[in-house]
Amino acid sequence: MGIQEEIKQSHFRNAYQKAFLNIMYTNNWLDEKVRGMLSGEDLTKQQFNVLRILRGSYPEPLSTLQIRERMLDKMSDTSRIVDRLIKKEFVSKQTCPNDKRLVDVIITEAGLAKLESIDQREFRIEETFSNLSEEEANQLSNLLDKMRENKEEMA
Repeated sequence: MGIQEEIKQSHFRNAYQKAFLNIMYTNNWLDEKVRGMLSGEDLTKQQFNVLRILRGSYPEPLSTLQIRERMLDKMSDTSRIVDRLIKKEFVSKQTCPNDKRLVDVIITEAGLAKLESIDQREFRIEETFSNLSEEEANQLSNLLDKMRENKEEMA
């Protein structure tokens, strides 16, 4: 079903407005799928993102600054998210040996196990793209990257 049918709007100002609304609608649609994937896991999307970042660097720790730079949601309070993950025993932190002002964060075995238990459901979300060929998925990703190349700030 196209965006016109989904939001019951037959006319758009131009193709750019239609693309904008389609991206916003699709973002919300995917967001619902991710929330469903995480329901019952006692994890927020931001906590899940931090765990995935730390799994990607494992066994090397990352500073909270490095985590923040890699996060999908740049507005997140990384220190607070890490503190909540420590309480759940999914990550641990220690003072950076090279710079005492920094804190190193590393995923724990419990954090790795939590992500492993979620992986199958994440694969099911990726399957929502199965009606695209690999070439189309790459093209979509490249177009989204190109869209973000426009560095003009919105007022």
